[in-house]
Amino acid sequence: MSRIARNPISLPKGIDVSFDKDFLEVNGTKGSLKKQVPALVDVSVSADSISFSPKDNSIGANAMSGTIWALVNGMVHGVTHGFEKKLTLVGVGYRAQVQGKSLNLSLGFSHTVNYEIPEGIKIETPSQTEVVVKGIDKQLVGQVAANIRGYRPPEPYKGKGIRYSDEVIIQKEAKKK
Repeated sequence: MSRIARNPISLPKGIDVSFDKDFLEVNGTKGSLKKQVPALVDVSVSADSISFSPKDNSIGANAMSGTIWALVNGMVHGVTHGFEKKLTLVGVGYRAQVQGKSLNLSLGFSHTVNYEIPEGIKIETPSQTEVVVKGIDKQLVGQVAANIRGYRPPEPYKGKGIRYSDEVIIQKEAKKK
């Protein structure tokens, strides 16, 4: 059995978990998330924990039980605390601001880049060079942050571009004459 799936996920107070057929739904203070559970995994829900086990001894079922454990653990954390990714804009004239349901980015192009904010995501700009992406779905928060970063990834010579706040850019040495 997967080593991580051996441990049950403990549920904090205020979290409701329901499992019917092959869908697991987690409801919390910040919202609710739903996930389809593959047929290879057995799920047992009690009042204060969720546990997973493979239905047979195949390698695929074993791996899938650990994967589902990790995904559901992220769902429980998301509906209780939420997730956030911080991005930093580095470069002269690089700015970001939220207007309604879109994020406007000035990234040195001849035009501004408008990114439509998807449902379930909240974007804040504490300053003109900082963007904070928040939400309850870990995958969606990471994908939105990656999409925003993809408009102008950091370049290796001066480090200009959009980077994660904890990202370290190793700069290359300039060309010698």
